[in-house]
Amino acid sequence: MNTPIRFWNTIVTLAGVLIALAAVLVVKEIKSIGYVGVNPDTTNTITVDGTGDATAIPDVATFSFSVNETAKTVADAQTAATAKINAALKSVRDAGISDKDISTDSYSINPHYEYSGGICSTGYCPPSKQTLTGYDVSESISVKIRDLSKAGDIFTNIGSIGVQNVNGLSFAIDDPSSIQAAARGKAIADAQSKANELAKQLGVSLIRVVSFSEGNTQAPRPIMYAMDSKTVSAGAAAPSPEIPTGQQKVTDDVTITYQIK
Repeated sequence: MNTPIRFWNTIVTLAGVLIALAAVLVVKEIKSIGYVGVNPDTTNTITVDGTGDATAIPDVATFSFSVNETAKTVADAQTAATAKINAALKSVRDAGISDKDISTDSYSINPHYEYSGGICSTGYCPPSKQTLTGYDVSESISVKIRDLSKAGDIFTNIGSIGVQNVNGLSFAIDDPSSIQAAARGKAIADAQSKANELAKQLGVSLIRVVSFSEGNTQAPRPIMYAMDSKTVSAGAAAPSPEIPTGQQKVTDDVTITYQIK
C-alpha cells in the first residue's frame, strides 16, 4: 500500500523542482530583454594624441683606438703592439679614466703575405705567388670619457704616443631615462590640453582616462664625429683639439582615451 504513495510523492516532488527551475529561467530571460542590443561596457569616449620634445647636453663620450704591428714572428709583432697599447692605456688611466670604462673590442693575429706574379706574355699570365713575410697583430680598445673637459687632452696624449688609429668619437647621454621622462610629461600635457579644448567645443566633461599608450619614442642617438690621423697628430707639442658636444633631442608620442559625459 505504501509503495504507490511513495512513488507518487516522488513524482510530485520532481515536478515541483522542474517547475521552479523553469520559473527561474523564465525570469532571467525576461530581465535580459531590456539589454538586447546594448553593450554594458560601451562608454562615450574621445581619443587625443600628444607630442613632447626634451633636449639635453651629452655627458659622456666614447671612442676607440687601435694598434697594428707587423713583424717576422708573432712574438715580435705582439711585443711591438703591446708596448704601444700599454703606453696608450697608461695615458688614458693617468687622465682619470676608470678601468670599468675601458674595454678591449678585438685582438687578432694574422699571417702577413706578399704577392708577386710573373710577367704576362703571349696572352699567358703565370699564377701569382704568395710569400709569408711575417705576422700582423692588431688590438682595438674602446674608452668612455665621463669628464668631457678631458677629451681633447686624452686624444692629444694618445697621438703623441704614436697611436694613429682613433675612431668613432661619439657623444651620448649616459642615463637617458630622465630626458625620456621629460619628453613623456610634455606629450601627456599636450594631449590633456587637446582633450580639454575638444571637450569644451563638444560641450561635454572629461570623466577619467580609459586607456593610455606610448609609441614612436625617439631615444637620444649618439652624436658621431669623424676622427683620423690628421685629427690626432703625433707629437708631444700638438695642441688639444676642441671637442664641441652639441645637444640631443628626444621626442615622445602618446595617445590617451578619456571617458566623457
